[in-house]
Amino acid sequence: MTDVPGETRSLGFFERYLTVWVGLCIVAGIVLGRIAPGVADYLDGLAIYVGEAPVVSIPIAICLFFMMYPIMVKIDFSEVLKAGKSVKPVSLTLILNWAIKPFTMYAIAILFLGFIFRGLIGADGVDLVRMPLGLDLPVGAVHGAGTVVLENGVKMLEIPLWRSYLAGAILLGIAPCTAMVLVWSFLAKGNDGLTLVMVAINSLTMLLLYGILGGFLLGVGRLPVPWQALLLSIGIYVALPLVAGFVTRVIIVRKLGEAWFKERFLSLLTRVTIVALLVTLILIFSFKGDVILENPLTILWIAIPLFIQTNLIFWLGYGASRLIKLDYENAAPASMIGASNHFEVALATAVMLFGVRSGAALATVVGVLIEVPVMLMLVKICLRTRHWFGRERKKPLAH
Repeated sequence: MTDVPGETRSLGFFERYLTVWVGLCIVAGIVLGRIAPGVADYLDGLAIYVGEAPVVSIPIAICLFFMMYPIMVKIDFSEVLKAGKSVKPVSLTLILNWAIKPFTMYAIAILFLGFIFRGLIGADGVDLVRMPLGLDLPVGAVHGAGTVVLENGVKMLEIPLWRSYLAGAILLGIAPCTAMVLVWSFLAKGNDGLTLVMVAINSLTMLLLYGILGGFLLGVGRLPVPWQALLLSIGIYVALPLVAGFVTRVIIVRKLGEAWFKERFLSLLTRVTIVALLVTLILIFSFKGDVILENPLTILWIAIPLFIQTNLIFWLGYGASRLIKLDYENAAPASMIGASNHFEVALATAVMLFGVRSGAALATVVGVLIEVPVMLMLVKICLRTRHWFGRERKKPLAH
């Protein structure tokens, strides 16, 4: 995408009203859980089991795969080869995303969810999450901050509710954006070539670091560390769609041309992604309706630390961009890719590790809820502060 004079840059209809759709899904999910609780239970029961424990919910896995696959199809990994031309912005992005963001998210979530809002969330509230894959402890055994209990004949871990929300925040903190940042950079009139490079590099980096950082921070938070499930989640929701997307892109571009691929195929997949996301959210909220109705401010308590984290990472990146003298066109996407979250991966992983009913899954959905309004705010900040970076110099990467 290039910045054509007179061109109006705007979000698509779905992206513009994403917060509205999520809100409607909350209502629809709660209503479904109230009037037809058996439907959600039946769908969640369609799972791949290891022993007596459901490991992969088949309907959720299908929905989440089709949320991820279109994202991976859009990525041209040949752009990675051009990263050498943009050492400073790429290095800044990697440091922000993997050396700073996971740890600031953990610290901010602990502060707000574990201390400031703990009483408001429910100091004695508990959540039932899945046992780590392969772990077989007796009922009553203690594992981290959880206790093994028997729920409907299945062993589960009973953990403090705020720690379950913490787990969701951690999964968001280790998932830098690799999809919507293309939109945010476009709206902010950033360097689209550089954004594509950083999206490709982040996707590859997630294969290596997502499981390592996720397992480490979950362990520090005294949460179950399901290493096998973490690896399985990365394989299903990152590696599989990444490979499928790469192969699809190569075959279609070779057979039908890049124009057909972008104008026809990607537009079709966008509709698939929308349906998959909305169905997943409805199912999740059909299980979490009671929690929300009993404590309707729960979403707010989760949203506040996520909002603070988003702004912190953005300003760290934006300030560092000025210090290392980046052009505005590179500073904007370098700052926003860390601020924005790859909520699809975080949501998929939360469901895989802890279950669709878990507080962790709910926390990642709150990340979806606040994504658009917060990032649009940051886009406006970028556009109003372009003069901070001096005279603009267009240096796009070659496509």
